[in-house]
Amino acid sequence: MDDGAQQRLIAFIGQVAGAESVEILELSSLSGGAIQENWGLTVELTGGPLVGQHRWVLRKDAASGVAVSLSRREEFALLRAAEGAGVTVPTPLYLCEDSSVLGTPFYIMARIDGAALGPKVVKDLSLGGDREALTALLGRELARIHSIVPPQPDLAFLEEAGEHPALRDIARYRAYLDEMGELRPALEWGLAWCTDHLPAQQETVLVHQDFRTGNYMLDDSGLTGILDWEFCAWGDPMSDLGWFCAQCWRFGRPDLEAGGIGKRETFYQGYEEESGRTVDRDAVAFWEVMAHLRWAVIALQQGHRHIAGQQASLELALTGRMAAQLELAVLDMTSPERWGTAHA
Repeated sequence: MDDGAQQRLIAFIGQVAGAESVEILELSSLSGGAIQENWGLTVELTGGPLVGQHRWVLRKDAASGVAVSLSRREEFALLRAAEGAGVTVPTPLYLCEDSSVLGTPFYIMARIDGAALGPKVVKDLSLGGDREALTALLGRELARIHSIVPPQPDLAFLEEAGEHPALRDIARYRAYLDEMGELRPALEWGLAWCTDHLPAQQETVLVHQDFRTGNYMLDDSGLTGILDWEFCAWGDPMSDLGWFCAQCWRFGRPDLEAGGIGKRETFYQGYEEESGRTVDRDAVAFWEVMAHLRWAVIALQQGHRHIAGQQASLELALTGRMAAQLELAVLDMTSPERWGTAHA
């Protein structure tokens, strides 16, 4: 971020925080920003109601991205709604929709400490405190998200569930494959299988759509925050449970079916106790298949950005290569023998 952008940022902070003067003590790019950019921001405020030093995160659009990602204004509104529902989130502070400040809209939120990287969280047992308690807590956190139901005037921008949220998603994934010119028979099989195996539609709630290991932050005592709200929509609550428990988000711990950190039943128990809702095991299994299809399409989209010359990136190219492994998982999960044995 150049000097001019920093000066415009200082002016914005001074105005919204009511400070007489603002000094930026630290401004550094944070990791984990393939879809959005996150900047660590430490400021010293003089005068006004917030005198002193503050540690924040500034979140803005990144050069790369994927379809259906929400805007910063919309993500800011979701953080406010989640905080109001008792979800552990970084406190949203200031929203700037004036692109003349940093070239794109952004918002500032409180900075929380800890680690979020999936492989590290799974392997480093010093993070998160007692893992069984953490697994149950994450179930309760998800239940609090699902306590937000339509209509919500402040969330009027959210996509509706439609006739069935899975049909909405299946149509979208097919359209993305067509747009990229990708011929992926395994994915087409998976999409057809899901069309034929739709679970009964559940109630409609706010679904995070990226609630997984890697998108929550832990320190040595426990959970410090749920992150990355840019894919939220109205949908089936079981879809979020399926995404969290999907094989592709266990980071080398297939035996720990709840996000690579705990037992599936412990996660379900925390969710059921907080929500008063009974987990539909067959519906969650269906949504785990959908999770692999969705992640495969996203991986192809990211790889396509590199292949098409939109953004030269080794990270994007390697992400695209993950699709084959996800396709294999889809074929395994939808085999007649496996589905018939597990869900007869």
